[in-house]
Parts: sequence; structure tokens; C-alpha cells
Amino acid sequence: MTPSTPPGLYILGFGGHARSVADIALTAGIRQLLFVDATAGPGEGFAGFPAVAAMPAIPTPEWQCIVALGNNAQRRALSDRQTLAQARLIAPSATVGIEAQIGAGVVVAPHARIGAAARIGRGAIINTGAIVDHETEIGEFTHVSINAAIAGRCRIGSNVMIGAGATVIDGITIGDDVTIGAGATVVADIVDAGTYLGTPARRVGPL
Repeated sequence: MTPSTPPGLYILGFGGHARSVADIALTAGIRQLLFVDATAGPGEGFAGFPAVAAMPAIPTPEWQCIVALGNNAQRRALSDRQTLAQARLIAPSATVGIEAQIGAGVVVAPHARIGAAARIGRGAIINTGAIVDHETEIGEFTHVSINAAIAGRCRIGSNVMIGAGATVIDGITIGDDVTIGAGATVVADIVDAGTYLGTPARRVGPL
């Protein structure tokens, strides 16, 4: 456990993404977890750690928190209400290039790659096997899903969903509140919010 690794972590959420976050936290050297979710019932837990319906009245000193909700808007809303320090979780098998910047509350999952001088905004998720190449900027509370690839010098807005296996070619700009469907290929800038599917990606409707 490195000096910057908190001794314990409050995981805010108890769904599938929260379980993935727990796995990353434990492999990264965090020893104690507490899931916090209003829907948690008596005796619930995961991997030997309990789930409770509300945060303790007095949080444990030096513990940090992470909002583990897959929905971008919900993750932002809950993150904005937090007063505890928010962790940055990077799986040991992920790689982060020189001069890359990782914001608070970011989760970088196993085998992901963050390129040199890339910038990952607060609360973003870079999921398993995803690639964010050199000098690309990822906005706050954006989710780059499993095996998606974003080439170099792209600008991705906030609250964006890049679906599993999608590809964004180099130098592309994507605005806020855009969903790119699984397997889509983005070959031109996207300005308008909405959902985009196919190769090349085309707008098919609202978010």
C-alpha cells in the first residue's frame, strides 16, 4: 500500500459497478471497504465487507470515498454532495502515461491505457481495456466503456457515454451529453447532444 492509498474506502453504491470498484480497490492495496446505499438491506455485503443504508455519523479518519454509480448524471449529483475526500482508483494492471492528469473520483479499470499528457476529468470512468491516447481530454463524469478506443488529441465533453468497443479517430471533438453506441466509429466532430450509432456514427435520437 503506497502512502497515497487510503486505509479504507466508502463505496457509494451497491450495484454492479460498485462491485467492480471494490475489486479494483482491493487489488490496489486498500484494506477496508464499506458500501453505502439507501437500498441496502440488513446483513447485505460483498467480498466480506458490509453494505449499510447510510453513511456513519462520524466517518473513519483518513478514509476516502468514491461514487460507484454507472449512470453519469447520478454519479455527478452524488459526487457534488460529498464532503469527504474522493479517491482516484487505478487498477494495478492499467497503465498511465507520463504527464497524464487524473481527476478526483476517477476509476481506471484493469488493462486500461491512459496515454501521455491525457487529462481525465473528475468522476470519469475509464473501463476495462479502454484506451485514451496521448493528449486526449475526457470531460467530467464521462464513461469510456470496455474496450473502447479514443485516439490521440481528441476532446470528449462531460456526461458522455462511449459504448463498448466504440472507436473515436484522432483529433475528434465530442460535445457534452452525447451517447456513442457500442461498436460505433466516430470519424467527424459531434456537436449536438444525443445518441449516435453505426459506422460512421450518425445521430438516431435524443440522449
